[in-house]
Amino acid sequence: MLKRKIYNRMIEWKQKSNGQTALLIDGARRVGKSYIAEKFAREEYKSYIVIDFGNVSQDIIDLFTNESSDLDLFYAKLAAYYSTVLHKRQSLIIFDEVQQFPRARQLIKYLVADGRYDYLETGSLIRLKKNTENIIIPSEEEHIEMFPLDFEEFLWAMGDEATVPLIKSCFDKKMPLGQALHRKIMNDFRQYMLVGGMPQAVLAYIDGKNFEAADEAKRRILRLYRDDVSKFAAGYEDKVYAVFDGITGQLSKKEKKYQVTSLGKYARFRAYEDSFIWLNEAMVVNTCFNSTDPNIGLALSADHATMKCYMADTGLLVTHTFMDKSFTDNELYKAILFDKLDINEGMIMENVVAQMLKFNGHRLYFYSRSDSADRENHMEIDFLITEGKKISPIEVKSGNYRSHSSLDKFKRKFSGKIGTPYILYTKDVMQKDGIIHLPLYMTMFL
Repeated sequence: MLKRKIYNRMIEWKQKSNGQTALLIDGARRVGKSYIAEKFAREEYKSYIVIDFGNVSQDIIDLFTNESSDLDLFYAKLAAYYSTVLHKRQSLIIFDEVQQFPRARQLIKYLVADGRYDYLETGSLIRLKKNTENIIIPSEEEHIEMFPLDFEEFLWAMGDEATVPLIKSCFDKKMPLGQALHRKIMNDFRQYMLVGGMPQAVLAYIDGKNFEAADEAKRRILRLYRDDVSKFAAGYEDKVYAVFDGITGQLSKKEKKYQVTSLGKYARFRAYEDSFIWLNEAMVVNTCFNSTDPNIGLALSADHATMKCYMADTGLLVTHTFMDKSFTDNELYKAILFDKLDINEGMIMENVVAQMLKFNGHRLYFYSRSDSADRENHMEIDFLITEGKKISPIEVKSGNYRSHSSLDKFKRKFSGKIGTPYILYTKDVMQKDGIIHLPLYMTMFL
């Protein structure tokens, strides 16, 4: 049983909506949507029905197709088929994997208007054109995204509900935790980076702290993602595979920008643009765009042809890096556990920061500018976030970094727009040179 933060948002929806909207939970495959939907139904309603459109009978398809105009008969047949009594305003009907049968999603408009029951939809690849064409998207939907477990949820799974409130207190005061406590939390965070936040991997790991079992769970998920590409990206699946398989190689470079020319001598972004969009909309990756003119509206200057492409789950990235080898050959496990990451493997730290910022609701942007004529204009800032009316630059560093020249130049160039500059690294809280240094795990509070 995994405790998830999204559950509280579902409770808020139920209380505020009072049957006026349906709730759509969008997320990558195997992120836990079906589990949390049924848990919510079981604990918050008198009765519920789960219609799994990934494995539904022809009788139910016919019911939605031919008999939805008479809702009295529609509900009577639905209740009889699932042997469930439906109670007015006290029952929930779940459309699981609704992208498999878009007509059911279109019907939400009329079911909500009827007002008898509540409706919850779950879907993967829900935003793909293939899964929305020929239907009218109902305005009666509230849409929330579900992500892999964050670090706090991972600690909950490990039986620890005391650590994060203490971390938050130190973050608020910008006060060091102390060597012993910081070392203990970084040890837990390294486990989180390796295992990741996919529920199947977390459950496999906590049953005896078995990294190999977690790795096998992640391999199954990655194979499932590849199967989805062949099914839902028909016509350009080879390009999606190429982009997906190239992620680890691109992130292992110093600058980490995705160079499309690495996919072929004559490869151009325009030819692969749909592949990046597919992976992003499937929520398999977190795309980070270059904001060429940093200001409060980062999206206004986003260069969509210049991007970094992170895996949506860092644990999956660790496994994806060595997917063609056995678990015992995956050197990243040893490097992370024993704090021996080299500069190329720093992609893991940058990836987990991207994952945590995304969980917090940030759109991902970075700043990159090359200027061989004037080194003062040559800068690489890993992430940019908005805090109030200011832009906060973020650099991800190893514990033994020697300088932060790009951050210094960025501060000088955009001094009127700068909020709090941050360095995220493996050591304890520190304030130095006008920069707040935070341990990686404190990203959850940015």
